[in-house]
Amino acid sequence: MEEYVVLVNSEDKVLGLMEKQQAHINGLLHRAFSVFLFNNQGEMLLQKRASEKYHSPNQWTNAVCSHPRDGETYLEGAKRRVNEELGIETELSEKFNFIYKADVGGGLWEHELDHVFTGTYDDKFSLNQNEVEEVRYISMADLDREISEHPEYFTEWFKIILEEYKHHF
Repeated sequence: MEEYVVLVNSEDKVLGLMEKQQAHINGLLHRAFSVFLFNNQGEMLLQKRASEKYHSPNQWTNAVCSHPRDGETYLEGAKRRVNEELGIETELSEKFNFIYKADVGGGLWEHELDHVFTGTYDDKFSLNQNEVEEVRYISMADLDREISEHPEYFTEWFKIILEEYKHHF
């Protein structure tokens, strides 16, 4: 099934729809969301992307990142993907949004108006193996060290969004 992203301008005015991979080839600005989940100890949940993903396979990233569908709010999309990828439901709150562009290799670009949500979760997961290889919680100090020592283990957009997150908090 083809997936489409919502193309927008920098003010989030809808310009149209485009097939997801084509939008990533063309590097066109589109709507996206990123979810940061934390456990009760304040550790961040990371997911390792499935090996079948068409870009950035087997790399660590934040809990969930994806695109709202046409007619879907950012929050509705975030909750849908948290359930589809991690098999869970949890409350999410929007913290900020910003625009970034990242070269993700293979001639593909993430150019997104990204709405960032946070939530807390401390229970079991039911991972969608087509999306997520594994998950783990990590302290911010250990995450900073791992990214510094092995940046290639992490998605390009996660490194950008994490810096923006730290800037806001």
